[in-house]
Amino acid sequence: MQTWRIGSVTVTKILEVESVGGSRFILPQATREACCEIEWMKPHFMDDEGRLKMSIHALVIQTPTRRIIVDTCLGNDKQNRALPSWNNLQGPFLRDLAQAGFPRESIDTVMCTHLHVDHVGWNTMWVDGQWVPTFPNARYLMASTEFNYWQGKRDVPDQVAIFDDSVKPVFDAGLVDLVDTSFQICDEVSLVPTVGHTPGHVSVAISSQGENALITGDFIHHPCQLAWPAWASSADYDTEQSTRTRREVFGRLAGTPTLVIGTHFAGATAGHIVKDGDAFRLEV
Repeated sequence: MQTWRIGSVTVTKILEVESVGGSRFILPQATREACCEIEWMKPHFMDDEGRLKMSIHALVIQTPTRRIIVDTCLGNDKQNRALPSWNNLQGPFLRDLAQAGFPRESIDTVMCTHLHVDHVGWNTMWVDGQWVPTFPNARYLMASTEFNYWQGKRDVPDQVAIFDDSVKPVFDAGLVDLVDTSFQICDEVSLVPTVGHTPGHVSVAISSQGENALITGDFIHHPCQLAWPAWASSADYDTEQSTRTRREVFGRLAGTPTLVIGTHFAGATAGHIVKDGDAFRLEV
């Protein structure tokens, strides 16, 4: 378990899955040969053979008044996923969450940066033959642009399954608040539009007592995209826009004390962006 402190706020990482290699399906340009040249990525984000290290995890934000979980990973018991290894998981995520001090009933806000498979899975759990909200005392926040897009997109079977088992049940339960991409969740936590990966993608900004952090979501999947911002994800809705978003955010944060916490970054998971020639790197 990793925890970071930003003023009066803590952010805690709850790991679901970690992997080495096998990331070319999401970052096709990140070959081993190309990545081996990015020496600063070792050892946290790449092994000696140029295989990328990636993680699927949730991040719990504890403020003086709120307990927010950002992105809810893959979830147990899900079916009809595009990757067979993501079907019918039986992992200890909820146990690990509780052992970290955050039993699911204590969460008051669920924030989905976007509605892809690995960000909504634990929105629901399988109980007595139906999908029910995992966090019964929480409001589930989703960007209205994001929700409306995926609600109307019924031509991709695996995405339909994701929406129907991990998004629709919490909406039907009356727990969803559709919000603007710049929504202020509480005094310390607000949303930042970082579109391109999906139509309504957001990152999560934290500001407390003069300190700042940014939880990325998937506008960046891996630190290699700091070295090569044009390495767009195969899952990006608009690759040109996602590249513009990366360049803009990297340029804005480079050289500042803002802590960047990667939603899929393994190892150290967090660091500071600095300029590196014409590109950028992450200092941990």
